[in-house]
Amino acid sequence: MIEIKRLFDFPYFQLENAPLEKSLVTKKNGKWEAVSSQEYIDRANAVSRGLLRLGIQPNDKIAVISSSNRTEWNILDIGILQVGAQNVPIYPTVSEDDYEYVLNHSESIYCFVSDKEILDKLNSIKGNTSLKGVYSFDEIPGCDNWSEVEKLGQDNSNNEELDSRKKAVQEDDLATLIYTSGTTGRPKGVMLTHKNIVSDVLLSSERVPFEFGEYVALSFLPVCHIFERMILYLYQYYSVSIHFAESIDMISDNLKEVKPHVISAVPRLLEKVYDKIIAKGTTVGGIKQKLFFWAVELGLKYEPYGANGWWYETKLNIARKLIFSKWKEGLGGRIELIVSGSAALQPRLARVFAAAGIPVMEGYGLTETSPVIAVNDQRNHGFKIGTVGRVLKDVEVKIAEDGEILTKGPNVMKGYYKDPQKTDEVINKDGYFHTGDIGEIDQDGFLRITDRKKEMFKTSGGKYVAPQLIENQMKQSRFIDEIMVIGEGEKMPAAFIQPNFEFLREWAKRKHIQVGPTNEDLTSNKEVIGRIQEEVDFYNQKFGSWEKIKRFELTPDVWSIEGEHLTPTMKLKRRNIIKMYQKLYDRIYEK
Repeated sequence: MIEIKRLFDFPYFQLENAPLEKSLVTKKNGKWEAVSSQEYIDRANAVSRGLLRLGIQPNDKIAVISSSNRTEWNILDIGILQVGAQNVPIYPTVSEDDYEYVLNHSESIYCFVSDKEILDKLNSIKGNTSLKGVYSFDEIPGCDNWSEVEKLGQDNSNNEELDSRKKAVQEDDLATLIYTSGTTGRPKGVMLTHKNIVSDVLLSSERVPFEFGEYVALSFLPVCHIFERMILYLYQYYSVSIHFAESIDMISDNLKEVKPHVISAVPRLLEKVYDKIIAKGTTVGGIKQKLFFWAVELGLKYEPYGANGWWYETKLNIARKLIFSKWKEGLGGRIELIVSGSAALQPRLARVFAAAGIPVMEGYGLTETSPVIAVNDQRNHGFKIGTVGRVLKDVEVKIAEDGEILTKGPNVMKGYYKDPQKTDEVINKDGYFHTGDIGEIDQDGFLRITDRKKEMFKTSGGKYVAPQLIENQMKQSRFIDEIMVIGEGEKMPAAFIQPNFEFLREWAKRKHIQVGPTNEDLTSNKEVIGRIQEEVDFYNQKFGSWEKIKRFELTPDVWSIEGEHLTPTMKLKRRNIIKMYQKLYDRIYEK
């Protein structure tokens, strides 16, 4: 059996252990097209030979910018890694300025793009880079197609050179540079070795209840982020048939077509799914509506492992048959597991989805830790709501005196590319990586994240406020889509709130409240403001007097990555948001 030491060993392991007819599947011209395990390897080898003919040397950097996950990305990834070069994925949604910075900082010499929109962005700054060539996955007039590289490698007379390159790649060699979407300043290039990611895949594999060759997955989170990329290697290890969603907008249709057993998601997406289900439930009327909300209320009280007793479980079985089975159908009907990461999952979502028979296993990690440090597992009482699970085997976690989570293990990055100073700031002399997150480990060994160290602030009264804790509570309200707590150096905490506009309109209609067609009409409506005040007052009860949100302002914009409110991993760009809403800030603090 192949021993997996390097990332490109995964497809070979799949071929030997449980080969698939449908290893990677992408929709093209309305039809799902599959690549088998054997074809995956054959095409990756052709790409590797083509790259050798282009003169690619060990440690050369090749950038990849794709707006969707697709078969080509994975074939290219293995092709790059096998010749000892490094794959540098770039978030498609970042600015042209960031494209230029990452391409130059990484010294990438070739770039592969998915489509015309990205090519146009790239072409606007290409002259300021050292790129020797650009290839596209889509057919674009005037741009070399990536199939040219594959064609260069159809002639296998340089196979010997490829074999010696593969053999030369060691587990401690650099595999990829991932530029973190920093909430402030320039992105940092995280250096991850083959061992970093391979160890994380294999340790995480012990936490998922898969059987080799039996499962189907739908992949849609950006593969340029280490979370989805690691999961794709994990799927390859377990011979899970990977289907790539056409786009975020098409997920609903793709779920019904593919009927996956497993997906990975970020909390923001699960919030949207839940809000849509609730919005639909409010429109059915009569006894159906009563039943629907009875099931939801029951779901919100869910505790794992029958902790609520037999009577609760009896009612839950009825709710599953009558109501929750329809939720499952909406996700394709076969869903057994959703893995959630990248941000805190609201406990109410973990409860209600688990009650519906759609368990969401929350995990925790950072790009710098490849990424998983801890993750929940439904088996062996390894699932606790409100936590990120137990720490992986062979990964160490300790809590510093100030509450910061420190971690050490084979998954911790080599450092930041060309930045030893920043590396030394986060990895101490004992090899512990400072995560910047505040947390605690309970008596059962479950890790709980309570805040970001950098995001905690002091009011002018000298009291510490942990904004994430308050934000996660407030976001449990159906009326609140996004919230950012402010108040550093001010007399009290306050907040900017982006309401859930869709839900608000439904609510206004039900209450016969007349509002105009724009978001501004909603956010300036006195009854709307009063209703959101009720929500804020309700959640404020959970906090000390110095932490309570004393004032808030509603923002008419939908917070987004494109609007520069959020990073590509959906975290708040706090400085940007304060700048954007400076007038609202001044109004709150009467400046």
